[in-house]
Amino acid sequence: MRKVVHDVLIMGSGLAGLRAAVEISMRSRGAANIGIVSKVQIMRSHSVCAEGGTGAVMRPEEGDSLELHAWDTVKGSDFLADQDVVDRFVQASPNEIRLLEHWGVPWSRREDGRIMQRPFGGHSFPRACMAADKTGFFEMQALYDTLLKYTNFKRYDECFVTSLALEGGRVAGLTAYDLGGGEFMLLQAKALLIASGGLGNLYGFTTYSQTVTGDGQAMAYRAGLALEDPEFLQFHPTGLVPSGILMTEGCRGEGGYLRNRDGERFMGKYAPKMMELAPRDIVSRSETTEILEGRGYPGPGGLDYVHLDLTHLGAERINKRLPLIREVCMNFLGIDPITQKIPIRPVAHYSMGGIEADIDGRSKMENLWVAGEAACHSLHGANRLGCNSTAECLVWGGITGGEIARYLQLDPALSAAPEAALREEESRVFGDMLQRSGPENPAKIRRELQVLMDQHAGVYRDGESLQQGLQKVGELKQRFGQITIHDKSRVYNTDLTQALETENMLDLAEALLAAALARKESRGAHSRLDFPKRDDGHFLGHTIVHRTGSAPKIEYKPVRITNWEPVERKY
Repeated sequence: MRKVVHDVLIMGSGLAGLRAAVEISMRSRGAANIGIVSKVQIMRSHSVCAEGGTGAVMRPEEGDSLELHAWDTVKGSDFLADQDVVDRFVQASPNEIRLLEHWGVPWSRREDGRIMQRPFGGHSFPRACMAADKTGFFEMQALYDTLLKYTNFKRYDECFVTSLALEGGRVAGLTAYDLGGGEFMLLQAKALLIASGGLGNLYGFTTYSQTVTGDGQAMAYRAGLALEDPEFLQFHPTGLVPSGILMTEGCRGEGGYLRNRDGERFMGKYAPKMMELAPRDIVSRSETTEILEGRGYPGPGGLDYVHLDLTHLGAERINKRLPLIREVCMNFLGIDPITQKIPIRPVAHYSMGGIEADIDGRSKMENLWVAGEAACHSLHGANRLGCNSTAECLVWGGITGGEIARYLQLDPALSAAPEAALREEESRVFGDMLQRSGPENPAKIRRELQVLMDQHAGVYRDGESLQQGLQKVGELKQRFGQITIHDKSRVYNTDLTQALETENMLDLAEALLAAALARKESRGAHSRLDFPKRDDGHFLGHTIVHRTGSAPKIEYKPVRITNWEPVERKY
């Protein structure tokens, strides 16, 4: 087993991880020794797929305000967001945009030279700062270019983390499988940041890259940390049929329409004021209702759809503001959105829940922080507004980077991971997992899990279906104990890493379904047909899920309300 030591490890190389690495490097003047661990190459993290924009108040003189951004976010969350967290977020976001401006993001510009901002769903002012429809890619490029000014970091690309190594209630480091060399590694550090992204591949119809399997959440969950609000999985209204590729909310921000098979702009029935720019949970339910009531188009494999219509925007606007969308439609479906309507339906897109963390991104473990989609700071509550996610990654990447830099100044001790536990983990991966010889195919189990989640934990849910889904996950977990991995090699064994991912996904699916079954109300993205109303009397609280030897343990903690009491959401 190869061992390496760093001051801090960052698990994940997306927006949150890179932003934290830059912050630690700046604050330590390049003295902190950073290890960046990623199962992909550094510019292949899913953050490059973010398209539409990053939310921030940049022009208060034109009518926007921090208070308005906070209100939009709290209302959009269906009043489950912690309002002190929201306040901190809206205050910090504008500075992140200015930093990225200095670091080289080629923001789209208005005629007066200022950063262009487009409308986004649930926002009452256009505040999505944009770089055409490739915003995440350019933000990632700017952060990585900025990090290259420093020499205090080492990259561990294509290195699959298998567990958190613990000692005395602290994180001692990470155990990992180096795909290129075939080695099992221990990466030790005084502090750890988990910024490993979401869990969207629990679903079959999803916007996520195939690598987004919730590994950080699953490992923290197994290590004894809680998952907060895992039942709140966001469905984006415009997933391309049949691939699920994201058609950015910027399409509707630029003026795109949603039409049913009768050609009707049906959002007038559901959100007459904001129409297509209502929050994502409302638009997704509206589309699903249209499809279920027979006003959609029959689609391949049961993926019935409605249309996203951009044809009235004109070629110039589409080519300038939505070039990636046109390119994707032409390459994947052979249609040109300048003249043809786009087939779309709601698609699994974002996890509002994650590893429980406080307002500074710190977990219940002294030396472990969390940022980005892997975390739950309680910013998004039951429903995230578009363009708040990339901003969240930047804000809490900066916050956790600053907190870790301050922690390292205290010169904390480096914990030594127990040798017996390390040998046990290596044996679990390369002995038990790799050498299993049973009748089950892990790829088949993974696909069955995704079909199960699409069916039982979709836009609309009910208790009977959730219970059935939970039972099926239990059966899949039993079958997973009898898998065979046919590739027995140790170098670039993607069969092994995908099996480890599937094991993570099974744990997370169980937590999501158990939390959804326990929440007997409808709130934000969690819509129960058997409990169609929001129930503030019983469920104005965050779900806290702990792993046990049997069923997940469900508890609740109160929402922090500072400015606005819950009211009915109307758009």
